[in-house]
Amino acid sequence: MLQFLLRRTFGAVVILVLLSAFTFFVFFGAGDPAAMSCGKNCTADNIALIHQNLGLDKPLPTQFWDFIVGIFAGRDYSIGHCSAPCFGYSFATKQDVWSTLMDRLPTTASLAIGGAAVFLTVGLGTGLIAAYKRGSFLDKALTSVSMVLSSAQIYILGPIALGLFVYSGIMESPKYVDFTSDPAGWFMGLLLPWIVMATIFTAQYTRMSRSTMIEQLQEEHVRTAKAKGMSSSYVFLRYAWRGSLIPIVTILGMDLSSLFGGAMITEFTFQLAGIGRLAIDSVLTLDLPMVMGVLIFSAALILVFNIIVDATYAFIDPRVRLS
Repeated sequence: MLQFLLRRTFGAVVILVLLSAFTFFVFFGAGDPAAMSCGKNCTADNIALIHQNLGLDKPLPTQFWDFIVGIFAGRDYSIGHCSAPCFGYSFATKQDVWSTLMDRLPTTASLAIGGAAVFLTVGLGTGLIAAYKRGSFLDKALTSVSMVLSSAQIYILGPIALGLFVYSGIMESPKYVDFTSDPAGWFMGLLLPWIVMATIFTAQYTRMSRSTMIEQLQEEHVRTAKAKGMSSSYVFLRYAWRGSLIPIVTILGMDLSSLFGGAMITEFTFQLAGIGRLAIDSVLTLDLPMVMGVLIFSAALILVFNIIVDATYAFIDPRVRLS
């Protein structure tokens, strides 16, 4: 297990370095970042000063090396010292990129964790019920509803939910409140986005948990447990349900990594200041350091969640062996 984790971690680091190099050379090699940073009515002297202050007067490979070193050791700029991990300063706000990411992370993390708790509970529960009542009217009804909801999108359900609950005065506009200062306000402020996310994601988890559970019920060890006289409910929960979790964990890992990396459409629809909204605003304003920071941070989260998912397999199903 340890060798597997070390190997996957090394591979993740290599991928991050390659991704960083690609995005850096594309962003900083295709145009003049100093002109983007300077804005309108910028003189040649101002551009030359920005080149010097940001180190843009150096060769591109040297700039990339300074960028990588800054992530681990920090970096000095004319406006001050950027502590590690340093991704530079935003062209738009002149603030440290890493500090901005950390300011936006609680909103995105709350959105992702709360939404995952809702759609996992509802999705797995309805999927298990549908599998347990396979072939019944309830099974067909739940399956049909999940197929309909799976075609829905946040940019459609979001405005509908806002119109029904917010603009009508039933609920307040979604907003992020610090959990430690006001847990009730935190819950109510994100309740509507959680419901909309759960409506869409639940359909996927319902269909997946139902199909994998039915497949597990046909496995030999499950039939053996039934032949030994164990109750159907015990076999269902003790043996079949555990084996059906592997594909669920795989999907959950990908969904959580994408949500933590920035649920762009959800945050944009409900006007939440998270990492996804930050990515959209940075692209629109050509804020290259911020875009670089969001890309690398999101990629790192995706790789970390993938490693966690792979390592979790061995604990869920003892038949899985990592070599």
